[in-house]
Amino acid sequence: MKKYIAMAALALVAMSCERENIDNPPVVEDGVMRIEALHPSTRATETSFENGDVIGLYATTYEGEQAMPLQISGNWINNEALTYDGSTWLGRRTFYWAEGLMDVYGYYPYMEPTFINKHKWAVQTDQSLPATEGALSAYEASDFLWAKAEGVSQEDGSVQLQFKHMCSKVVIKLVKGEEYTDAFPEDIDVYLYSTVPQALINFTTGIVSKDPHGDAQKIKARKVAIDTFEVIVVPQSILEYAPFVEIIMGGISYMTEEIFTYHAGKEYIVSITLDNSPQKIEINVGGSVGGWD
Repeated sequence: MKKYIAMAALALVAMSCERENIDNPPVVEDGVMRIEALHPSTRATETSFENGDVIGLYATTYEGEQAMPLQISGNWINNEALTYDGSTWLGRRTFYWAEGLMDVYGYYPYMEPTFINKHKWAVQTDQSLPATEGALSAYEASDFLWAKAEGVSQEDGSVQLQFKHMCSKVVIKLVKGEEYTDAFPEDIDVYLYSTVPQALINFTTGIVSKDPHGDAQKIKARKVAIDTFEVIVVPQSILEYAPFVEIIMGGISYMTEEIFTYHAGKEYIVSITLDNSPQKIEINVGGSVGGWD
C-alpha cells in the first residue's frame, strides 16, 4: 500500500498574477506553518486519506529546551479540525510558527477530548455496519491513528506527521478442511469474543489502553471476502482460555477458545479450518503476526 502525502491547508500562499511561469513558483508567507500528513501504509478503508476525512491537530511550545506538556486547552494549537477535500486539508484559520521549538500532534478520526491523557473512547461492537452520509463506517471509526512531530521549528519549513495505527487488527480467514466439500455460504457471521471495547486514549503518547472498568463483549467482524473477515480491537491480553472466535453459517455455530495478547499496531492473521462437524474445528494463530503499518 503506498503512502499518501497530503499537504494541510495551513499555508497562506501568495502567487503573482502577472506571470504564469513554472520558474516562478508560489511563495509561502514567512511564519506560516505547513503540515504534511502521512498516512500509514495500510488503513481501515485500505486506501489513503479520503475526501471528507477530518484529523485533529494540537501544537505546544518550548521554554528553552523544555517542551511544554500537552493540555486540554492553553496550547499553541488546541484540537483544530482539518478536513480533507481530496487534495488539501482545510482548517478554519491559518496557523503561524511560535518562536523556537514546537511539538505538533495529530490524530484521526476527529473527536472532542474531555481529558488529554485519559479520554474515554471505544471501538465499535458491530464493525460490519457501513458508512452513512456524515458518518464513518463502524470499522473505520474504530481505527485510531496518532502522530507526533517533536522539536520542530520554522527552519524545518513544514511539519511532517507520520500517522500510526494505535489499536490491534485481527484478520480471520476461513479454510476448508478435507471433509468440508460445500462452498461457503454468503450469510456468514463472524464474532470476536472476550475483549473489552472501551478504552482510554492518551493524546500525549497516542497509547490506547483497555478501560479497567469496561466489560468484555463480542464484536461482529466486517466481511471483506467470502472467507475473510476483519476486526479492530483495543490492545489487551486474554490471560486464561476464553471464547475467542465464533463463526455462524448454515445454522451451525463454530466456536474456538484461546489465550491471546493484542499489541498496538499489530495485525494478527487467524486461520480457522472448518469441517462439517463443529467438533473438528482447527485454529492456527502462530507465525501470523505482523506489523499493521
